[in-house]
Amino acid sequence: MDKPWLAHYEKGVRASLDYPAVPMHYFLEQSAAKYPDNPITIFGNGSKLDAKLTYRELNDHVNRLANALSAMGVKKGDRVALYLPNCPQYVIGYYATLKLGAIVAPNNPLYVPRELEFQVNDAGAETLICLSRFYPNVQKIRANTKLKNVIVANIKEYFSPILKLLFTVAKEKKEGHHQTLAPGDHWFPDVIARAPATKPNVEVRPEDTAVLLYTGGTTGVPKAAEITHKNLVANALQCKEWIQGLREGQETWLTALPLYHSYAMTTCMNLSIYTAGAMVLIPNPRELASVLKAINLHKPTQFPGVPTMYTAINNFPDVQKYDLKSIKACVSGASGLPVEVQKKFQDLTGARLVEGYGLSEATPVTHANPIFGENRIGTIGLPWPDTTARIMDLDTGTKEMPVGESGELVIQGPQVMKGYWNRPDETAKTLRGGWLYTGDIAKMDADGYFQIVDRKKDMIIVGGFNVYPRDVEEVLYQHPKILEAVVAGIPDPKSGERVKAYVILKPGQTATVDEIMAYCKENLTGYKRPHEIEFRDSLPKTMVGKILRRQLVDEEKKKAAG
Repeated sequence: MDKPWLAHYEKGVRASLDYPAVPMHYFLEQSAAKYPDNPITIFGNGSKLDAKLTYRELNDHVNRLANALSAMGVKKGDRVALYLPNCPQYVIGYYATLKLGAIVAPNNPLYVPRELEFQVNDAGAETLICLSRFYPNVQKIRANTKLKNVIVANIKEYFSPILKLLFTVAKEKKEGHHQTLAPGDHWFPDVIARAPATKPNVEVRPEDTAVLLYTGGTTGVPKAAEITHKNLVANALQCKEWIQGLREGQETWLTALPLYHSYAMTTCMNLSIYTAGAMVLIPNPRELASVLKAINLHKPTQFPGVPTMYTAINNFPDVQKYDLKSIKACVSGASGLPVEVQKKFQDLTGARLVEGYGLSEATPVTHANPIFGENRIGTIGLPWPDTTARIMDLDTGTKEMPVGESGELVIQGPQVMKGYWNRPDETAKTLRGGWLYTGDIAKMDADGYFQIVDRKKDMIIVGGFNVYPRDVEEVLYQHPKILEAVVAGIPDPKSGERVKAYVILKPGQTATVDEIMAYCKENLTGYKRPHEIEFRDSLPKTMVGKILRRQLVDEEKKKAAG
């Protein structure tokens, strides 16, 4: 098939790459051999008290943990659940599991016991590494799982000595980090200290499963995308190729996205380790002052994020006090990047902020605008090297749509998953004829730039007319008083559905429903206009910062039923 996007690749970006037949952890060993004294993690509270862990130290701790897990009975193909925020223990746990040929099963650290129990059981995990603060949740579900080994990490273990002391005195007990372990459970430092630092002798092949990435929890029962080592290596190399000018051993990633999520896993952790870079680990990105302090102090050069992060920085009081000019490149994902947010962030930092696209089933990145080439605002850009994309009809998924017409986005590439873990029926629906059916509605222009119109499941049908939420949200974001906005389709007896907008105003601003309605009337055709406006102080979001549109719809259904 034609690939018009290749003509618009940034200078230096190759259409096809050579992917070494190695497991993902090979690159940790390579970086540790070439740059043993370079930092890999920078961790603390965004101050001069932050501690650095070198590549030599990280690889040593990874080997020790891998050997300890092996002694506990963890073998190739077993699942190891991680229930941790962004911290060095997460990186160590992830790579130690890979070195054993075992499978990482990441969990959202904000999960309540019910959610954690489902994923631990679905993955069939018998080993879990958690933060001490979350240990009570593990204890609550334990009897209902097959967990045999629980390793508990305290957030302070990789703090600098002074910060560790301050934390112990001021926060450890107060915030629930101080725990007494049940007999047979292990503290993370004790496990590391007891085990040898020799590399585990396990053969791990590119086609072996490496990670189970849970997805779909916002629209139904979560299912795990089965990601292989080959997928991880491919997407890391594609990232490196796309961001031209990355300097081996010299880049620093602001890692505010949560590492349990596919986006940070690839674009922060795996990419930084592949290029021997450093990560500034942010355990709680909602503490925006700490994020800005970390940028000001540690001078990260790369900042993968989501629109809500860039919006928050744009509107942070006294943001001008912080030096943000070290940032060179940012790729925004997870949801559509409003034009106004993009422009303001670029003006504020001098960085290039471009929109990209991905999904957990593709490890996750498949598209992005050229970082320093032609950035077409409002699009997700071009398919990445060795990635092919098409637009198929919504009814059957078998007919390719003409240029400029909307349909379902389907993808082929070396980063596409093996399938869904233990769900052959779901796999057959999503992987068809060698293509990944994304569930996203998109269109492609004549030059091969793709634009996401919306999620198939989020499309609102008003009296037979299709309304794509993003069209309406782009208009709302241009209003000078609006900070965040999301629209959803709610039931309507006459038209089937009607558009409702949920709006957060910028600090210090006031507005009326009539004012926003009048603005929408000027900028949107009749069937696209919100029939209701609800002002809110906050919106439901995933930990990544993606607004949970379906949760708002469910709230409306409950109101109607009650």
